[in-house]
Amino acid sequence: MTGTASTPSVSLSLSFGEALRRDRQNRAPDVLNTIANLSSDEVFTPPEFANRMLDALAGAWAADHGGTSIWAEPDVTFLDPAVKSGVFLREITKRLVEGQGNPLSGSDERRALVDRILTKQVFGIGMTSLTALLSRRSIYCSRDATSKHSVAPSFTNPDGNIWFQRTEHTWSGDRCVYCPATRDGYERGGEAETYAYAFLHHTNPKALVARLFGGSMNFDVIVGNPPYQLDDGGAGKSAAPIYQKFIQAAKALQPQYLTMVTPSRWMAGGKGLDDFRAEMLSDDRIRSLTDYIDSDEAFPGVDIAGGVSYFLWSRDYHGSCAVTTIVRGNRSLPTQRRLNEYDVFVRHSNAISILRKIWPDGPKEDRALTAKVSGRKAFGYATTDRGAPTDAGITDPITLVSSGGQGFVARAEVSMNAHWIDKWKATVSRAAPAGGRPDKQGRYYGLSSIRVTPPGYVTTEAYPVVSVFDSEAEAEFMCAYLKSRFVRFLLSLRAANQSVTRSSFAFVPELPMDRVWDDEALYEKYGISPEERTYIESLVRPMDVGTATAGAEV
Repeated sequence: MTGTASTPSVSLSLSFGEALRRDRQNRAPDVLNTIANLSSDEVFTPPEFANRMLDALAGAWAADHGGTSIWAEPDVTFLDPAVKSGVFLREITKRLVEGQGNPLSGSDERRALVDRILTKQVFGIGMTSLTALLSRRSIYCSRDATSKHSVAPSFTNPDGNIWFQRTEHTWSGDRCVYCPATRDGYERGGEAETYAYAFLHHTNPKALVARLFGGSMNFDVIVGNPPYQLDDGGAGKSAAPIYQKFIQAAKALQPQYLTMVTPSRWMAGGKGLDDFRAEMLSDDRIRSLTDYIDSDEAFPGVDIAGGVSYFLWSRDYHGSCAVTTIVRGNRSLPTQRRLNEYDVFVRHSNAISILRKIWPDGPKEDRALTAKVSGRKAFGYATTDRGAPTDAGITDPITLVSSGGQGFVARAEVSMNAHWIDKWKATVSRAAPAGGRPDKQGRYYGLSSIRVTPPGYVTTEAYPVVSVFDSEAEAEFMCAYLKSRFVRFLLSLRAANQSVTRSSFAFVPELPMDRVWDDEALYEKYGISPEERTYIESLVRPMDVGTATAGAEV
């Protein structure tokens, strides 16, 4: 995973940008486009993607500084606190060279300019020893910033301005006090990486920066693509997000601008991200947000559930946010929005007008299906529970429906919502179909295994109860309602992961189940325009409106 950044050999009459474009078209590919990712949690940023972020930064600077170019400023400082390949700092350096005169290649003036930029303006904190070495190679053309191969000969420290030292976790019991790491998983000796990221393992970000780069150092711009999560020792492949901690630490340094890449799960869900989501949605300094519904459109070949996004935060800006959405290769025009209009971020701007028709005064929990939907375990049974294979020897047996089929349990053993046992129930699968991802046409499924579960039946955690009824007809009407594109569209607006939960239904209005609520009836009830109907149907796959009883999946 190593490589060197080469100086393009092109005509001196070309502009710096044009030279780079021709070099990429006519010669070997950029080495940073060829590096394999460490994992889907530590993703190398493609140069083209990094440059889109830097373009947004440059536009904001120009708007705030009378049209001037940030790249022409010799005193503006940049920090990447989670350096992996060094792509951000490398592309920043290229832009600064061009913006500050772009002297002739090979000239003493150019060498002096590059040396000054690298020693005075561009800084990074390595994630691991390997990524720090790779970054120095990319930026300085040498893993040793003081070597004869370095393009910044003024350095006296082999690390240059790309700092890395092994950092240890600080344990309190089995947990690190600064990150989700567990002692069992990350207490390592010898040469193994600890993944104790220095930017997070402290109580005072400013003191950390002063220690690493000098007491008077203040950064004007912080940019990066931090690691996304760490295993947290939970069941299965449990992991907890950490990218939000990088963002919070970066804000604490009070830069003029902050731009970072994140998974988009924070927008509507994510483990332990409720407070962070509220913080982001209420922060009117977020100037722009660019959202890729499918991560593959941002990082080819990388599958990140829920997509990825990047934002630009401006310390001295207060106002609405320009939201751009990329889906199926289509890039929307920026839409100015208040991020905190709802408790989650609605990723599709075109959906806002529809939500306002359904909820003119905002969603109300007592009028949404959330008031009816069961908690995680409707009857107290975990996903792994199966019941007995027969009802032999069970007092007052009832049927338990699980992902493994049907079993039997005693009525008296039901620990939650026992008064629902003899009701007709509309249930769905907790696991979102296709892992919550859209199909190749960008359309969502939303729900699967929509069933009528009859009296005498209960379900495990795998099948939450949406609502209970006295009659079979009402339960069938609810199942038909859930299968409508209208309802599944509203569910998709809150989809953040692979699970369907009570909060997923917060945008779905509760209606009387005395009739079939199909899409035509719902469009008419809420005044959905022909254009809005087309939009809904472009995002949601059709579904057979027939019903099924427990045990038969739909």
